[in-house]
Amino acid sequence: MSKAYAYTGVGGPEVETFVDRPVPEPGSGELLVAVRAAGVNPVDWKLRNGFRRPGAPDPQFPVAFGSEVAGTVERVGPGVEGFAPGDAVFGSPLTGGYAEHTLLPAAVTARLPEGLSFTDAATLPVAAATAWDGIQQLALPEGAVLLVTGAGGGVGVAAVQIARAAGLRVVGVASAGKRSFVESLGARHVASGPDFAERVRAITPEGVDAVFDLVGGEVLEAAASLLRDRSKLISAADRSVTALGGAPVERTRTAAVLDKVAALAAEGRLDPHVTAVYPLEQAGAALRAVEEGHARGKIVIEVAR
Repeated sequence: MSKAYAYTGVGGPEVETFVDRPVPEPGSGELLVAVRAAGVNPVDWKLRNGFRRPGAPDPQFPVAFGSEVAGTVERVGPGVEGFAPGDAVFGSPLTGGYAEHTLLPAAVTARLPEGLSFTDAATLPVAAATAWDGIQQLALPEGAVLLVTGAGGGVGVAAVQIARAAGLRVVGVASAGKRSFVESLGARHVASGPDFAERVRAITPEGVDAVFDLVGGEVLEAAASLLRDRSKLISAADRSVTALGGAPVERTRTAAVLDKVAALAAEGRLDPHVTAVYPLEQAGAALRAVEEGHARGKIVIEVAR
């Protein structure tokens, strides 16, 4: 049997529990992975609350939490080429990540480059890959000014660094307490809260060329007001961005993207800024830290081996 942290129905923390489940058997095109680390993301608790991606099937409870992992291949399924037991890999799991074992789709799984830890690799499939996709979607020229809302969170931290690596100038909106953190990433910090758009205008008299929103709602609306060209407005947090003339972040979900962000991390140009690590036994506490909005950077669950 294999331990996993799961939710048993739609609801709050009261539906969370540890479960013992059979070690999953890899099917065609799948890898069985012994999990070493799992990233914690807001989408994890949102799914527990009832959020469903368009076209997603109804959940079959219990559902293990977790949408990004790194670990070691234990078995390969039929038709899998290019992977073997013992390979260190990372990707988005099919059967949850807060677990001792999970399945990964081989076609969207990447190997860890030399020098990249399991802990850092586990932060890349969701946060860093979303950030990469968004920056590519905006296709800004070198020297352009990019505004990132929610710059102190997992995706924001990656977006600021990937943008800087692409030669962009970045303004990061985050709480006042995250000023030094955001500035350490290479962005100009603007305190979040009422009238943040005016504060952005004050430090960017030339204006901003694009907005990468990671908050949504009123923050998204205020950020949109800073743009002359709404085609340069994207959001990973609020699909109503289309009503403002922008677009949701278009996720590519390919192994090639994972390879690119892993290379940036291994080269030291992308630091996931893992600020807290919890053992699997404390998975609930790790999820609370993200759900309650106290996390800075990324939180990771490590599975002892």
